[in-house]
Amino acid sequence: MSTATPPLRHETTAGNYFVANYPPFAFWKPEFVPEFLSALERPPSTLNSQLSTPLGLYTHIPFCRKRCHFCYFKVYTDKDSSEVRGYLDALLKELTVYAGKPAIGGRKLKFIYFGGGTPSYLSPDQLKFLTDGMKRLLPWDEAEEVTFEAEPGTLTDHKLKAIRDLGVTRLSLGIEHFDDHILEINGRAHRSKEIARAYAYAREIGFPQINIDLIAGMVEETEDKWRETVAKAVELRPDSVTIYQMEVPFNTGIYHQMKADGKLVAPVADWETKRAWVDYAYREFEKIGYTVTSGTTVVRDPAKVKFIYREGLFGGADILSIGVASFGHLSGVHYQNHHEFAPYVDAVNAGKLPVYRALTPSADERYLREFMLQLKLGSVSAEKFTKKFGRDPREQFAAPLATLKEWGFLTNGGDRINVTREGLLQIDRLLHEFFKPEHKTGRYA
Repeated sequence: MSTATPPLRHETTAGNYFVANYPPFAFWKPEFVPEFLSALERPPSTLNSQLSTPLGLYTHIPFCRKRCHFCYFKVYTDKDSSEVRGYLDALLKELTVYAGKPAIGGRKLKFIYFGGGTPSYLSPDQLKFLTDGMKRLLPWDEAEEVTFEAEPGTLTDHKLKAIRDLGVTRLSLGIEHFDDHILEINGRAHRSKEIARAYAYAREIGFPQINIDLIAGMVEETEDKWRETVAKAVELRPDSVTIYQMEVPFNTGIYHQMKADGKLVAPVADWETKRAWVDYAYREFEKIGYTVTSGTTVVRDPAKVKFIYREGLFGGADILSIGVASFGHLSGVHYQNHHEFAPYVDAVNAGKLPVYRALTPSADERYLREFMLQLKLGSVSAEKFTKKFGRDPREQFAAPLATLKEWGFLTNGGDRINVTREGLLQIDRLLHEFFKPEHKTGRYA
């Protein structure tokens, strides 16, 4: 085992950086869909104590005013009102099928998440139609968290009030930056004045938690502009801040322009710079009492501010996911829906579940998935994992843990396996040390 740190890729090149699931999506296949459909027919009592497994709901709203140049999610900017209504109908039809399945029926939702796209693209009437229908199928009365992503430019006072009345507990504002030129050159639809207005009214009407998203290293970003953005974010005193390091997946506008120009390096900050900028932001927030709770998150009051959706995603909860291209995990099986609008809607209207691909992870892969994802939080309890999986992670993952420790990215202190700040800022590339050989596709930045 070498003590040399893994090779760094200085420039930002095209490709996915963040580890969001395991095994990787490339290993989810259409031929495994029957395994998922079969799992839905098993009642919870036969699913390894599934009755005690939390159930969450993710709903994908794929509509946007404008597609950002860095966006890699499934979004549409060309749908008219009839197509939007047809999609909302399809969501409720899909949820109706799931609600009647033995694996789901009778269970209560612990958390709900509206992602996109831009959920706040919908009108108040459309939102009420959708959520009223959802609540009839799967009641929200025991949900501890309802998260709603929003683009500031879509938020009138009337719409914000409607969103609050739906029962949303965390409003997540996709601010990304406060500089109008940076917003424009990166394809964002909103501007700084819209941020200020939306944030002020959201505070006024009392959302329990307001999160703001920022991205470090956008096109034409400079250190001065980043510091100004951090200062403005600090001034707002949000309940939490999520800070991403700019990546350039292959389905982004930035990559398509790179390809047209024959360039291999993306026109964004390099990885060392992005990590330094995120670290700067964290230190500025820490000066006023915030706490870093993951590789991407800083919170004002950890005792009050929770991320139950993230806890569920990282902790093996069942996540019922509806909508085009959405992915979830039910009854021990990963699955993803059709990734194009028409095939998704057509499948649902034909009375079928619109699942495109799936994968049943092995027991070792489920253990590995949870352990890696929770390392992204910066600290893991060995005792907790030993109790859940029957094997001590310090023994199960002895080799990669020793490697990360020798590289200076990890410290072991009794029960806790802790990631250093330097390691946390690059945790996604370090997680590949844990991948099984058949799932490794090369070094990441």
